[in-house]
Amino acid sequence: MPQNDQYLAVGPRVAVRPFTLDDGAEFTARARESKALHHPWLFPPQSAEAYAEYARRLIEDPARAGFLVCERDGGAIAGFVNVNNIVRGAFQCGALGYGAFAHAAGRGLMREGLGLVVEHAFGPLGLHRLEINVQPGNAASVALARSAGFRLEGYSPDFLYIDGAWRDHERWALTADMPRL
Repeated sequence: MPQNDQYLAVGPRVAVRPFTLDDGAEFTARARESKALHHPWLFPPQSAEAYAEYARRLIEDPARAGFLVCERDGGAIAGFVNVNNIVRGAFQCGALGYGAFAHAAGRGLMREGLGLVVEHAFGPLGLHRLEINVQPGNAASVALARSAGFRLEGYSPDFLYIDGAWRDHERWALTADMPRL
């Protein structure tokens, strides 16, 4: 496990830290192992080249912030939570995207990691609102949003182009002044 000073937040079982280019080998191996779990909902990078491009965007683009959820026992990457489309000014909002890796799925690690990222987003990142757009059939993702205290705000037909088609999404949101679970 990396030194504690590399983590932005630490919980009982996981810690979160920013993506680095050096995480490519482990991240892509975990993504390849998790292909069946992720399909058809998300498609994290599975090659070194795709990971490098993905991580650079998360590291360099001020409208994004990417976080790895790492197990405290051993430091293995359990999943990721990204804050995308950060809008400043009067909005102070970001859209969350996340995924667990197969070895960590169903163990509550992503719930803990998402909570740590939410606190970081509302604290040091200075955001007021976070949104999650999720396909209604993605029961695990809907359950994670609900368990983290996000409220269902609406439905967006044909919202994102995923896996060869425009997919409907539910819109979930949480603001800094809402109680968190």
